[in-house]
Amino acid sequence: MSLNHVRPWRDIYRRKSRQIMVGNVPVGGDAPIAVQTMTNTLTTDVAATVAQVQAVAEAGADIVRVSVPDEASSKALKEIVRESPVPIVADIHFHYRRGIEAAEAGAACLRINPGNIGDEKRVKEVIKAARDHNCSIRIGVNAGSLEKHLLEKYGEPCPEAMVESGLEHIRILQDNDFHEFKISVKASDVFLSAAAYQGIAEATDAPIHLGITEAGGLVSGTIKSAIGLGNLLWMGIGDTIRVSLSADPVEEVKVGFEILKSLGLRHRGVNIISCPSCARQGFDVIKTVETLEKRLEHIKTPMSLSIIGCVVNGPGEALMTDVGFTGGGAGSGMVYLAGKASHKMSNEQMIDHIVEQVENKAAELDAAAEAAE
Repeated sequence: MSLNHVRPWRDIYRRKSRQIMVGNVPVGGDAPIAVQTMTNTLTTDVAATVAQVQAVAEAGADIVRVSVPDEASSKALKEIVRESPVPIVADIHFHYRRGIEAAEAGAACLRINPGNIGDEKRVKEVIKAARDHNCSIRIGVNAGSLEKHLLEKYGEPCPEAMVESGLEHIRILQDNDFHEFKISVKASDVFLSAAAYQGIAEATDAPIHLGITEAGGLVSGTIKSAIGLGNLLWMGIGDTIRVSLSADPVEEVKVGFEILKSLGLRHRGVNIISCPSCARQGFDVIKTVETLEKRLEHIKTPMSLSIIGCVVNGPGEALMTDVGFTGGGAGSGMVYLAGKASHKMSNEQMIDHIVEQVENKAAELDAAAEAAE
């Protein structure tokens, strides 16, 4: 899919995959790449789990996964699904009954490994429950839990073993005439993940869920995910993503969107272009950007804002943004609107003024979008 015919060096051509539905969210085909996360509350604590689901949905999550480890969690899931503003994926491991219960509770998708939930009869029961309740399935292959026969065959987790595992699971579903599935082949190693995803992308037309599993804390996990997921997305691979961080799930959603925004694959909220600051800065760039990021979190309209400390790069960056501010001298700087110098503003009043300008521009863009519908 060409994203910018004027600048072909920005084009990303999405891999052609068939489309499935996860609740009311289309996945694959020409649908936008969906951003997912997972709750880390006790599923049986319905109030806490629903609150977290609502928080990540507000941050932009399209789909949320919830762990269902026991029967009590299955019962809680029904209420969580009822109160959730987004489709819920039930995370199922080992016990096939949890998969059946989750489908009955209204889960939009089941995350399973068909090979670890029992014999063929049990797998068929889970597939029947998914079909009966209009529930899709995600095949979740993980380098840390590959089947024993594959580890014996290959000697260690490797791309070939992960792809083979994924294709074996696909065959189980297809042999039961079930085709509403997506697949992931995750590893904590960026190289292993990338190679496995490239292999599975060539071997199937199923939608692909991307993730670097157990990526680490907020900073290290963000970097690892940006490298791994960013390169795969750049190659056109990926229909949904989850950034796995040892951090608040809201942060996972934010990072996921930033990765997509940086590649021009999805746009949501204000994209702030800012300099790292130096001795030339006419105001405290770092503190200003930190404040603006928080003050502008409520803006969902896709737009751009440049915050540059001096006139070396400031005017040039402002030419390409909706709103801009470039530091000058004598305690003031220049405000740019739609790429053009508009008026001066004091550093003291600058933050409130920029927020006002961004809100005005967002309202203008929203009105134009509504008029075009």
